[in-house]
Amino acid sequence: MPAIHVCSLARLPSVAAYTGASHVATLINAATPVPRPHTVEPDNHLFLGFNDITEPMDGLVPPGLEHVEALIAFAHRWQAADTGRPMIVHCFAGISRSTAGAFIVMNALKPSVEPAALAQHLRRIAPSATPNIRLVRLADGLLKREGRMVDAITAIGRGRDAFEGEPFALKLAEHG
Repeated sequence: MPAIHVCSLARLPSVAAYTGASHVATLINAATPVPRPHTVEPDNHLFLGFNDITEPMDGLVPPGLEHVEALIAFAHRWQAADTGRPMIVHCFAGISRSTAGAFIVMNALKPSVEPAALAQHLRRIAPSATPNIRLVRLADGLLKREGRMVDAITAIGRGRDAFEGEPFALKLAEHG
């Protein structure tokens, strides 16, 4: 079963090249230009434009329910396509929006796995991961996880300080 690769915008071209990803979910500020990797068809590139904030702020776009709904629908479409090729979830730095996005995708595609187990695994493989709690909170409600997703991310705490996260992969097959 394919994996979900997580990276920064700067690492997107190299991660796309070495993984041969068929789908890319971009979670980034709306005005940031993001060239689509050549391995990805236009319909398989989801661009969600919002700022990396946890509370509304003047002049900025907070993550919204529509963003999380679109990400979950995109993940299900990727899974249904069953290409055997991975998906990339990326943001600007590969630390907050993308790690929240990957955590959300895993929870959506693997509903039988407890969010706490996924969060602990995320912390082990991505020490700098600091998932955007607003995204996680919205997904928790949509996926009817009754606060378990939020609790899981709160339990792992803030990740190690970094300017850019190291690329990593979450393998769906590892999670029942």
